[in-house]
Amino acid sequence: MHPMPHSPDYKDFSCSAADGLILRGRMYGNDNRTRSPVICLAGLSRNCLDFHNLATYLSSEQGGSNRILAIDYRGRGFSDHDKDWQNYTIFQEAEDTISAAMAAGFQHFHVIGTSRGGLIAMLLGSMRPAALRSVILNDIGPVLEGQGLLRIRNTLAKHRSPKNWAEAEEEFVKLGQLQFPALTDAQWREEAHRIFQEKNNKLIPRYDPKLVKTLQGINFDVRLADMWPQFASLGKFPLMTIRGEYSDLLSRETLDQMSFLHPRMDMHEVTGQGHAPRLGTADLPERIAGFLKNAEPAKKQH
Repeated sequence: MHPMPHSPDYKDFSCSAADGLILRGRMYGNDNRTRSPVICLAGLSRNCLDFHNLATYLSSEQGGSNRILAIDYRGRGFSDHDKDWQNYTIFQEAEDTISAAMAAGFQHFHVIGTSRGGLIAMLLGSMRPAALRSVILNDIGPVLEGQGLLRIRNTLAKHRSPKNWAEAEEEFVKLGQLQFPALTDAQWREEAHRIFQEKNNKLIPRYDPKLVKTLQGINFDVRLADMWPQFASLGKFPLMTIRGEYSDLLSRETLDQMSFLHPRMDMHEVTGQGHAPRLGTADLPERIAGFLKNAEPAKKQH
């Protein structure tokens, strides 16, 4: 079990998945009976730390006093690793998300999904439509561009452990400066600490290295399967899609098609960022807070 750093902003969260594996994450804010809670789902190799700045704002009075649960999938962040890497699928992770929502006592909730988290949000639209209030997709749509997926696979496959924090930070700047010219040195430092942790005087990634195996079987010579039917399940919910200006995973063509199918979809492009925009940066916390407020069902008049 990994010790989790404490902060007055959040409490540690843990629950058991259906197969007994322990899932962990962070719960922000107090139980707010007037607002539906929010579940945050990260990218493929990412974890709950990605949402810290956003969740701190959204749970504050200024950000709407929302209750936020940021979950780590199995094999990521503070959650247990699965002995069988073949369980690292969006279907299993959707089931785990439902287990976590039930353990937290959430009957209805909004979902903010970055990259893979957005694919899981689309699955939840089919699996648990009665529970969803609204969805925010961060740089993800029903069609994944092969170029972006290939980059992610290569990044995971090449990931070696840096010797020290300075090397880790330098590596992130090198990897990301083309896609993220808008990020500052301090934000890159934050990025390195989200992905690596110090254990036995070594820096190791906060995810199961076997995760790369889930991408090794993809044939990039054939058209990747899309998720239009799952996207269609979000048609009756308020929906916001955020795209990074330099994204190589969500194309503008796919975004236009999404907008055609969901005419009320709120769209926002983040300048100076690629895949996936950092939700605690730019004016995204304020935009997201406004969207969540408007997405709450109207109060019944007595």
